[in-house]
Amino acid sequence: MKRNDLSDIMRRAWALFRITGKTFSVCLSTAWSLYRLTLRMRAGIVRFAYEKADGTLRRACGTLRDIAATIRGTGRPDDGRTVKYYDIEAAGWRSFKVENLVTIY
Repeated sequence: MKRNDLSDIMRRAWALFRITGKTFSVCLSTAWSLYRLTLRMRAGIVRFAYEKADGTLRRACGTLRDIAATIRGTGRPDDGRTVKYYDIEAAGWRSFKVENLVTIY
């Protein structure tokens, strides 16, 4: 783990704290879960679940490995409030808000 990684985790935890109003320990735990999720997605395919904007639960199968051929444009700049991933089942890019992560399988 690099020093930058720890800085990003803490920044995301404080952002979650401001957005959700939950206790900081819960936000820090969520930030660590998001960090581990992105690490696992860089290594391979990961199953996880998150709450969609309409309130339904979305079970996803995503990756961040070997997806360079699928990148077409520049996309939106990363503001740290969303996690972007390539959905294997839907064969397309998806994203979700960091506060909506439910579980990682």
